[in-house]
Amino acid sequence: MGIVDDGLNKAVQQAFTRPIPKSAGAQMRYLVKQLKGTRAVAQQLGVSQRTVERYVKDQIRRPRPDLAQRLENAVRQRWQPRVRAEARKRAATSTGVVIDVRARFGFTAAPGTTDDARLRHLTLALPPQHAARLFEAQDAGASEQQLRELAGQALGEVYFRDGGRRAAGLDVQFTDIEQIEIDL
Repeated sequence: MGIVDDGLNKAVQQAFTRPIPKSAGAQMRYLVKQLKGTRAVAQQLGVSQRTVERYVKDQIRRPRPDLAQRLENAVRQRWQPRVRAEARKRAATSTGVVIDVRARFGFTAAPGTTDDARLRHLTLALPPQHAARLFEAQDAGASEQQLRELAGQALGEVYFRDGGRRAAGLDVQFTDIEQIEIDL
């Protein structure tokens, strides 16, 4: 997982209508129900099946910090799948996404028109077609570099080329991402 992938996941998680379970026991019971057994949960979390059973019965209440993080991440990945799918569909078809990024942007174009890369802070609303491309690539298992390239192309199209109204030959290079936040 990378910074763009995490940003897309966090954006979709903001659409949740209910918070994820708080206690380790409740989280473990949810995973057991979703994965249909304690053995599958134990394999995913890297603990014994007996440990999972103890959490389910609330015999153990406080997991180690590393297990607590793995447990929360596993629950968060499976929480409210229909709400998540609907939010992604809505972003990809009608609303688009808002991206707030601080990164280095550089340009390559015809000789004499290149600009040195410099750090910029941009907050832009990307149209639905760009959101759809990002979500489709994420679903297809695209690497972090591919997701960065798609995000860079979308930012270049919306901000620098203004939807095709200016700088037609401008090729935007999107590197050194300091921070990125994506909202639906």
